[in-house]
Amino acid sequence: MNPINKNGANALVKAFEIAGISKIFTLSGNHIMPIYDAIFDSKIDLIHTRHEGAAVHMADAWARLTGEAGIALVTGGPGHANAISALYTAAMAESPVVLLSGHAPLNQLGKGAFQEMQQADIAAPLTKASWVCQRTEDIVSDIAKAIRIAKSGRPGPVHLSLPTDVLESALAEGAVMPTPASFDREPIHAADADLSKIISRLKQSSKPLILTGPQMLSKNGKALLAKLEKTLGIPVIGMESPRGIGDPSLGAFSEVLSQADCVLLLGKKVDFTLKFAQSPGFTKECLFLQIDPDPAEIQRTKNALGARLLDSVVSDIPSAIDQLLNLNSDIGKTTSQWQKEVSEAIQFQPTAWANIPPNQGKLHPIQALAPLQAILDSHPDSVLISDGGEIGQWAQACLKAPNRVINGVAGSIGAGLPFASAASIAKPNVPIIAVMGDGTFGFHSAEIDTAVRYKLPFTLIVGNDAKWNAEYQIQVRDYGQDRTLGCELLPSRYEKVCEAFGGYGEFVDDSNEVLPAAKRAMASKLPSCINIMIDGLAAPNIKRS
Repeated sequence: MNPINKNGANALVKAFEIAGISKIFTLSGNHIMPIYDAIFDSKIDLIHTRHEGAAVHMADAWARLTGEAGIALVTGGPGHANAISALYTAAMAESPVVLLSGHAPLNQLGKGAFQEMQQADIAAPLTKASWVCQRTEDIVSDIAKAIRIAKSGRPGPVHLSLPTDVLESALAEGAVMPTPASFDREPIHAADADLSKIISRLKQSSKPLILTGPQMLSKNGKALLAKLEKTLGIPVIGMESPRGIGDPSLGAFSEVLSQADCVLLLGKKVDFTLKFAQSPGFTKECLFLQIDPDPAEIQRTKNALGARLLDSVVSDIPSAIDQLLNLNSDIGKTTSQWQKEVSEAIQFQPTAWANIPPNQGKLHPIQALAPLQAILDSHPDSVLISDGGEIGQWAQACLKAPNRVINGVAGSIGAGLPFASAASIAKPNVPIIAVMGDGTFGFHSAEIDTAVRYKLPFTLIVGNDAKWNAEYQIQVRDYGQDRTLGCELLPSRYEKVCEAFGGYGEFVDDSNEVLPAAKRAMASKLPSCINIMIDGLAAPNIKRS
């Protein structure tokens, strides 16, 4: 770093280094050039994308896979606007992302400055906090505050705008830099007695369940949930799918959920994914308990459930789990019959899936995806990325991996390619299978170029049914077969697009060739696309009867 130019941008980069930030996902532009100049001689890697939305998606996947805050850096005005939509996916995934946007100079606001925009106001509805840095001397405390907010309570995205004059102005002598602790999450602890009361109520019921949300579904988070279930002897289920109760990765879960008589909402929101906790998803007699970092969320649950919410505690979820484990360390030595019933329901898959005969032409989604489990099983840290509508649900139904990143409760599509690139950075030398539909491929296909430039290998599986299948299924179901509109696509050769960017591609229409093609793609050590022709089937609705 140039010691002569001790300006706001230099201070920001120094703060990044203190925070341990090693990767920043970005797309260049006028307003952030001072940061680029300051970062030039640092050890921080800039991953330069082809679209600002992709930079945010990459920061999101990085955060989910590493547990660190994901940093996206974009220019102001239209660059900021391009990044905004990706914040919703991160917010609903409870992912600690910080969006840093360049901004018109403060001394030109209201005068028609270049790309002047009310950036903080635009980002505010999709973030935990959103503001414009007002002074050069505030820049380091503001970035510490942004990261801390993103990681604390219910994690989620934060936006900070950085005006160019704030970045370029000289830093006052003796400016105080933050310490590493300045970037840590702020825990919210509950009283042990309150948590003990929650567990006592659960154990008084015959069929209790603990439901938790996206925050706890990282590889480490799932290990902690498994430990909690073993300790308490109560089934613990994580939910992160827009299909909610009908999430195909949870098998026949809905069948046991409807039997539960007491449910602890461990950071899980009462929303559409739980059918608002009403019948038939839950019995009318089912009672609820809640641990949540957000008092407003608890109030919303009270409004929805009334007297059925027996008790609630304010705590962040990792802290609550730690306390619950410490308070109950001497129990849970055996697996209850109820635990076995819940586990069997979640693990259930229709026997017909294993008996689909080999096929050529349009493959059943199971034929296109199930063979890939061998690749995911080949490494203890493999990554499954699932994006898109119906094809994404088939992937979640038949594929499992130690690390999983999906489009999440947002139900958005298009993030799969940026997710795959970020996964390759976060988990180098690990098999990465990214599944998406042909419609989804169009959102960020240019990010194949990003992956090629940074030598980021992954295997992209495109389920090609030549349609927007999720929308098609809705129209057929609600309006009839003869009233579908705007669903048609061409059976395009997406693998050739990947090849044109410098990646590896194969076309597959034979079920026997899926796994060999994927193995060749992995052997190429390039960003790869396997374009598989599939039958456009509706997502699975798994039932045991």
